Amino acid sequence: MSEDDDGAVKRPGINFLADGRAKVALWAPYASKAALVLPDEKLTLALEKKEKGYWELVTDQIKPNDKYKFKLDGTKELPDPASKAQPDGVHGASQAIDVNNFVWSDQSWTNPAIANYLIYELHTGTFTPQGTFASIESKLAYLKELGITAIEIMPVAQFPGNRNWGYDGVYPYAVQNSYGGAKELMKLVDACHKNGLAVILDVVYNHIGPEGNYFGNFGPYFTDKYHTPWGQAINFDDAWCDEVRNYFVQNVLMWFRDFHIDGLRLDAVHAIKDFSPKHILQEIKEAVDGLMAKTGRTHRLIIEFDLNDNRFINPIDEHGYGMDAQWIDEFHHALRVAAGEPKTGYYGDFNGIAHLAKSYRDAYVYDGIYSPQRLKTFGTKTNNPGQQFVVFSQNHDHVGNRMLGERSSTLYSFEMQKLMAAAVMVSPYLPLLFMGEEWGEQNPFLYFVSHSDEKLINAVRKGRQEEFKEFHANGEAADAQAEDTFNRSKLNWESLERGHHKTMLHYYRALIALRKKLPALYTLNRQQLAVKFNEQEQTLHLHRWQGGQHVHCFMNFSKQPQYFTTPDKDLKMVLDSSSAKFRVDEPAQPYQASVIQPESVIIYVN
Repeated sequence: MSEDDDGAVKRPGINFLADGRAKVALWAPYASKAALVLPDEKLTLALEKKEKGYWELVTDQIKPNDKYKFKLDGTKELPDPASKAQPDGVHGASQAIDVNNFVWSDQSWTNPAIANYLIYELHTGTFTPQGTFASIESKLAYLKELGITAIEIMPVAQFPGNRNWGYDGVYPYAVQNSYGGAKELMKLVDACHKNGLAVILDVVYNHIGPEGNYFGNFGPYFTDKYHTPWGQAINFDDAWCDEVRNYFVQNVLMWFRDFHIDGLRLDAVHAIKDFSPKHILQEIKEAVDGLMAKTGRTHRLIIEFDLNDNRFINPIDEHGYGMDAQWIDEFHHALRVAAGEPKTGYYGDFNGIAHLAKSYRDAYVYDGIYSPQRLKTFGTKTNNPGQQFVVFSQNHDHVGNRMLGERSSTLYSFEMQKLMAAAVMVSPYLPLLFMGEEWGEQNPFLYFVSHSDEKLINAVRKGRQEEFKEFHANGEAADAQAEDTFNRSKLNWESLERGHHKTMLHYYRALIALRKKLPALYTLNRQQLAVKFNEQEQTLHLHRWQGGQHVHCFMNFSKQPQYFTTPDKDLKMVLDSSSAKFRVDEPAQPYQASVIQPESVIIYVN
């Protein structure tokens, strides 16, 4: 990596020094000359060529909030790849932001132990009617009362227009202008910490979105050695890769150091292709460790990852990459099939109740066994602790990638939804909720974009139609470009206190409170666990213990009452999802000892 005279690794873009001057660092190794253009001041400042393709300048002529572009070779004027703000969108001028000007009030904040994370995934644009960071603040007391300890915000890197999931972001350093920009994100993080909530931010380092992507004009940010499903592969191990790696390492450090983010969720790291002696994830982890040693704050790196290779989450001193935790979709897939999901697409590898039991016990379902879908032996065994795995019954991907964007609330019975929620909450892993599931939100979460390039808009439409061509008998995929598609995906907060939504929320609060109360549930010890299942009856018995406390969870995924036997006559029932207080449309069945009602869960503690 390149270094400044003071020994600090280069921070790309415009960064303000303590004396108020701006330090400019642009990586453009192919340019013969480079300049900074300030259009409002009608000023052009030449940059000085440095080593390894950098162009630099330290000046007092740039002030916070000034708009600027870079001019390469005297002709092309382009936004800054490391822009911290794009007030006029992805094609407009960048804006200089002084991240040091914000006054924080979270000096006493301590990031909770990761084992205590109870995560709530939300999308800023659809979480509230207003779709802004400021409006999220108004819901923090609600989330705290629910029992959440960490919110996870889907990507906020600047994307085209005002409507996008965030995975089409094209400025990894810039905070989406329509959400409120950098200052409003800082205010939200500060407010979360004041309310005892950690903040996880979703970031994308496996590709850059198509519209507004000017990276190729500056240098070899991409490589043709590999390909991703979403665009050009980022150059992490080809010629000139050192400064590309630095660009993303510095992005990680910016979120932690300047925005006080507690954790990052790195999207689809299996699509990051890097065969360097030191993987980019390990380099990121080492840089974060260095930052934590310097500041005394704790930050975490959580990955979305589907290769079932625990090298990614093993410690560096055990030849791993050092990631703190990973999502495991396999738990979700097994749970959904147990709940009645047809075994099509990526569900085809899962048989339901037996694989759910295996995921409780082994984390990975495919841990060195043959995968019929992949036509090969897949995965490795893992002894990693439970706190290194994030599980869920639904998330943005598995809802939004359905043709009609259906949530569990429209796919499963009221009783089955409660059973699925419990299956997640009693696991020895980190539970994640997707916004609105706790009250059975029925609005869909659809795929939406707001591109300005007609060719790209048509390509998205065509791609969605092709993706779901086998399902057209069930209707047509929503037009991702239409504003109505976005508006239909917003949460309906008015339903919260009505009918079955109110009952479901009451149930989730009770379930979360129970998990946080019982050491046998909140202690994520995968070794102190036993699981039995009956495929014919579609029942599962999960037994977890900690110290002298034993918790027994009996789950019935069938549509008939089933008999079960408690291992200890002195057990006390602490939750029955079929009890009257958790039902709405029909009366609860009279309680019968050793009988579990259809699609329900009973939890006992000694």
